[in-house]
Amino acid sequence: MFRPIPAVAVLAALLAAAPAHSAEAPKPRAAEMAPMSERSLLTRVVAAGSALVAVGARGHVLRSEDGTAWTQVAAPVDALLTSVFFADARNGWAVGHDASILHSADGGRSWKLQNFQPELNLALLDVLFLDAQHGLAVGAYGLMLETRDGGAHWIRLDTPLTQEGLHFNALTRLGDGSLLVVGEEGMMALSRDAGGTWERLASPYESSLFAVLASGSSGAVVAGLRGNAYRSADVAAGDWQRVDTGSVQSVFGLAPMPGGSVGMAGLNGFLEVVDSAGRVQPLDWHRAGAPAAVAGHELGAFSHLLAWRGDLLTVGDSGVQRWSPGAP
Repeated sequence: MFRPIPAVAVLAALLAAAPAHSAEAPKPRAAEMAPMSERSLLTRVVAAGSALVAVGARGHVLRSEDGTAWTQVAAPVDALLTSVFFADARNGWAVGHDASILHSADGGRSWKLQNFQPELNLALLDVLFLDAQHGLAVGAYGLMLETRDGGAHWIRLDTPLTQEGLHFNALTRLGDGSLLVVGEEGMMALSRDAGGTWERLASPYESSLFAVLASGSSGAVVAGLRGNAYRSADVAAGDWQRVDTGSVQSVFGLAPMPGGSVGMAGLNGFLEVVDSAGRVQPLDWHRAGAPAAVAGHELGAFSHLLAWRGDLLTVGDSGVQRWSPGAP
């Protein structure tokens, strides 16, 4: 029985079986330049120094200096890009379908292909670098790749955790330096040695977790299907407390907000904030350029969010949107 892959958090969609590849592996095709790319499906937005970089469908990579004007930059693949991470203001990596890994050495202005393995029929869903040399990329069916030379070489890791074959949906570095990965069937695992070995943790939830955010010295917030979210001050101790989101909308994005709160984004325009005490409030901001509040179903799904210069940026199946606090 085919077990689908949660390849795009923004849609909570499940990836259908990909067509079989021919004996000769296909070569990567560069992403087409699309005039409306900032309004198409985008999966992640992050800061790259003082600039912003967003990635998404058909290999689209966009860059902005102010969060308002966005420019598509050339990318070497046209596969869906699912995540992007910058280790510093210049060095960033984007990952996606066909086990694609792209690298930028100039703050997202240009990109080169470091890994492309369509023959695997697997998607990478998240990427994390501990410094500009050592990084991990994780994805479907236990796929975990590692580099220790800035991406010049990527190797596939074979560990008891990867052998379980569960989807790795999100990866983060905790305040104490340990790594936490979450995924399918409530899978949670902790590494205290930079990804060398992994310890399976007892999970507070038995279904898919799509997002994870470090909190404090050894804690985290996790979220997933049907509005399920949990927080812990000590991940290893397992003292998880349920966050009552008051919603059944799946949560795909978590981000730090001013004052120590956590922003949450998901299906059907779901936007909420969890304060340091675990209290949840709707994120009642107005969309830049919109005359009035917009119903959630009209906004579509959000995959990720980012606090930016007093405003909020969201990305999803309607592209990038900017929000400001208070009434319009």
